[in-house]
Amino acid sequence: MGLLGLPLVAGYAAWQTGILALKLAVPGMCALLLLLGDAPIRRHRDVGWVVLALGASIVGDTFLSTRAGRESFYIAGIAAFFVAHVGYLGFALKNGRMHFPALGVLMSGYLGWFALQLGPAIRSVPLKTAALIYLLISCTALAAAWGMRSRPAVKAAYVAGIGLIVFSDTLIALSDFMKVKGVSFLILPTYYLAQVVVTWAVLKREESSWQETSSNS
Repeated sequence: MGLLGLPLVAGYAAWQTGILALKLAVPGMCALLLLLGDAPIRRHRDVGWVVLALGASIVGDTFLSTRAGRESFYIAGIAAFFVAHVGYLGFALKNGRMHFPALGVLMSGYLGWFALQLGPAIRSVPLKTAALIYLLISCTALAAAWGMRSRPAVKAAYVAGIGLIVFSDTLIALSDFMKVKGVSFLILPTYYLAQVVVTWAVLKREESSWQETSSNS
């Protein structure tokens, strides 16, 4: 658990410097912590969904950080983060089920916002389509996290982590498409914190599993 301080430090450094290698180090180190952790992680295949999500985040960060105004790179980045949300969704569903009331609330709120404000602010049809599809998977992943059946601390952390990702993405939409000023400084801190919190939740689940296995043996 103490090693989670490493991606936190990398995230802070990336926020301050904007260096791409530091940006990629955050999800990279989180994935390594899951892959190289204690034995129970190697027995729980569902952890692979989170590793997939973190790996896809590396791809997405690369495209968005190097897009230099190219729409194709922006859409490629969104596609990569779509895969990341599929990974987060997969882990949640492996440990619970869809929380349909939460899904209804999230979809109603975000689709309403997209129809009235965000969608009209995006002129490019391909980019608007990509943003809409990404919005749908984001809401679905967060609702699935809410439906997890796990220890309260683990579930709360996982929901918070996915919620922070959705919040960070919302800030990106406000800043990039709706030209809202004064929110962009929060995008990276919330995004990096989200990845660390999600990783903590998975490690905590594995730690609890290890303790239960040890006590029963």
